[in-house]
Amino acid sequence: MKIRRLHPWDIPRPDAAALQKTLQGELILTDTEAAARITTIAGADISYARHSDLFFAAVVLLSFPDLTIRQEARAVARVSFPYLPGFLSFREGPVLLEAFAGLAAPPDLIMFDGHGIAHPRGLGLASHLGLFLDRPTIGCAKSRLVGDYREPGPEIGAAEPLVFQGRIVGTVLRTKAGVRPVFISPGHRISLEQAVAVTRRCCRGYRIPEPVRQAHLAVNRLRASCAENPAGLENFLKN
Repeated sequence: MKIRRLHPWDIPRPDAAALQKTLQGELILTDTEAAARITTIAGADISYARHSDLFFAAVVLLSFPDLTIRQEARAVARVSFPYLPGFLSFREGPVLLEAFAGLAAPPDLIMFDGHGIAHPRGLGLASHLGLFLDRPTIGCAKSRLVGDYREPGPEIGAAEPLVFQGRIVGTVLRTKAGVRPVFISPGHRISLEQAVAVTRRCCRGYRIPEPVRQAHLAVNRLRASCAENPAGLENFLKN
């Protein structure tokens, strides 16, 4: 999969904040043709230990709407960008892009474990990497970063708007009865309405929609295998 090179990753915090504001203006938050004709969807997730600079990334490509796994791509890298709330894409982005580069073909749509425009400067992980990948992207986060909302009803599919600074930036969606909702926001090249509609079709009885759930399982397998096989980890880091 080809990836655009928009900017370097190791930059000072003030420059990163200014860059986020600039890139936010390049987002497309309406439905594109690719978002309307989905035959493949990818889930992307990251795993790392607290205070560690070793990051593991997995991207799982699935057919849509049946959500059969077609391919997994993985990457491991050490990161140098510090942990700063609101700037996680600068830590997680590079290794995720390495994993995306391993896909044989670009997915029609990508779902990230993270936020899209529901972010202090409107550029969460799904939006930031959506610009690099030039594909429709959705942020599916397990917790709120910004905004206010009312708790959605207890039934599956219940939803409430997520409002930040007077603007609807996402949807709080109940994906499974009796569990906490998830926070859906458009990343790039998709509307909020379409992002929620696709997410609903990706729910398979778990709190986390299937593309992100499969990426989570894949990255945990990768991390476990590297812990059991240090030589394999070194091979990842050399490549």
